[in-house]
Amino acid sequence: LAGTVPRRRPSRSDMGRGLTVLLLPLALLAAPAQAESGTAAAAAAAEVKIEVLHLPEVCSPKSKKGDLLNAHYDGFLASNGSKFYCSRTQNEGHPKWFVLGVGQVIKGLDIAMMNMCPGEKRKVIIPPSLAYGQQGYAQVKIPPNATLIFEIELYAVNKGPRSVEAFNQIDKDSDKKLSELEISQYLKEEFARDGKKRHPSVHDEILADIFKKNDHNGDGFISAKEYNVYQHDEL
Repeated sequence: LAGTVPRRRPSRSDMGRGLTVLLLPLALLAAPAQAESGTAAAAAAAEVKIEVLHLPEVCSPKSKKGDLLNAHYDGFLASNGSKFYCSRTQNEGHPKWFVLGVGQVIKGLDIAMMNMCPGEKRKVIIPPSLAYGQQGYAQVKIPPNATLIFEIELYAVNKGPRSVEAFNQIDKDSDKKLSELEISQYLKEEFARDGKKRHPSVHDEILADIFKKNDHNGDGFISAKEYNVYQHDEL
């Protein structure tokens, strides 16, 4: 899951939760493209086994694709029970944030954490075809063809970072595109909100990076289409 096996390394870890997930979503235990293996038929036939360990009396809201989740989890190899990851020992023990259903985590976890509510705990078993396949992932000692077990505790289900609400919050003039000035102002507000000290150059570096990664046609704006990677019909 989060923070262990990035598909692309985040260049700055101190952006603040809201900023980081809003425009520069991190890859959180995402299986690298080269690690995805097996035929499409094998993947389709594979199943994620889910055991609900605890379900709160009030189970709402339930997670769906595009939601921003906050969770703790432990990862184990099914073959011998050895633990390959524990979120509580990473990032000063803070729960991890990631967007569900968009490939920021391995496919099996995207499946396993659908329709999950805050306070719920699950134990999930993920077959190799929905994890790291035939190649495995040596960096965290996941061997080839490994079945994985995760014990997950979900803390929060929030609207996703590319939601209509988030876009409209930044789009001050409501012209359905985000200007450099609008995003610059949003960065300043996020920096002020999280209260962390940063070198002044960080603002300019992040702003440039945002446009590099999101302004696909190079017109100096991030359009609703360019921003809307999670395919919300409202935009």
